[in-house]
Amino acid sequence: MNIKSLLLGSAAALAVVSGAQAADAIVAAEPEPVEYVRVCDAYGTGYFYIPGTETCLKIEGYIRFQVDVGDQPLNGSASNDSDWDAKTRGQVQFTAKSDTEYGPLTGVIVMQFNADNASDQEAILDSAYLDVAGFRAGLFYSWWDDGLSGETDDIGSIVTLHNSIRYQYESGDFYAGLSVDELEDGFYKSGEGPNNVGVAFGLGGKAGAFSYQLTGGWDFDNQDGAIRAMGTVDIGPGTLGLAAVYSSGPNSYYSAAEWAVAAEYAIKATDKLKITPGVQYYGDYYVSGDDFSGGDAWKVGLTVDYQIVDNFYAKASVQYLDPEDADDSTSGYFRLQRSF
Repeated sequence: MNIKSLLLGSAAALAVVSGAQAADAIVAAEPEPVEYVRVCDAYGTGYFYIPGTETCLKIEGYIRFQVDVGDQPLNGSASNDSDWDAKTRGQVQFTAKSDTEYGPLTGVIVMQFNADNASDQEAILDSAYLDVAGFRAGLFYSWWDDGLSGETDDIGSIVTLHNSIRYQYESGDFYAGLSVDELEDGFYKSGEGPNNVGVAFGLGGKAGAFSYQLTGGWDFDNQDGAIRAMGTVDIGPGTLGLAAVYSSGPNSYYSAAEWAVAAEYAIKATDKLKITPGVQYYGDYYVSGDDFSGGDAWKVGLTVDYQIVDNFYAKASVQYLDPEDADDSTSGYFRLQRSF
């Protein structure tokens, strides 16, 4: 009888405990649905859909470390006459694309961060523009920013980033366009101020192993303009590049000389190594004032590019400039850059 009572009591106790535990049991909530990022392959690699939209976004950029060397101080400080200067740059670009009845609508924002040292740093808007049906408006680089592949040629504007509006027609391997540029930070003659307006054109394309470009611009405030022709062709183990430019007078599109010719040969030594010697000759080299009053000048240089691994490369360049009416100079740099 005692054993029976003990067993019944134990069973009752277990029932009470089990009931209490059942009452305290935690029921897991149903997980909320998650919208995963979808790949957008309509505009090339690297794009993905912004969740909840039909807009495709691409994020890319680079990190650069560079050491400049030269005969003159390179850090802009008269109190420090060092002939070398190390600096670092980080750049990130956002490109958004979506389909419209007029074709793809593109928006681009490029942010650049430069550091000469811990306290001397700047963040700038390197580009920001919208593009649809061949029309582009915003802050972007002009056709005068293009050049040969090496570092020797000096055939572009001092400042090539402008607030502009342009139309560019493209068909296969050919393009042609016209732009109106605000030239506030360009070249100014005596009595002129930062209110310059310019009109530029660009056309170019490819035909087999040959590529070409013709660029021109007229600076209304300075009442002078410039025109440039450039072409490259694959020959042997490398690519030959030739360029010529003429300027009617110093202006925001070209102010280095009245005329100049440049040549280079980019040698593909290996799959990872490219060696590019170059030379340029200036007629009536600009020194100062409102005219091309200097004598002639010539420049020679060498640029070496080496791809260490995918998306990581090294570049070294050295240039020698010898003007007739100014001091000669040697300058160059070494660069490491990782792109993503």
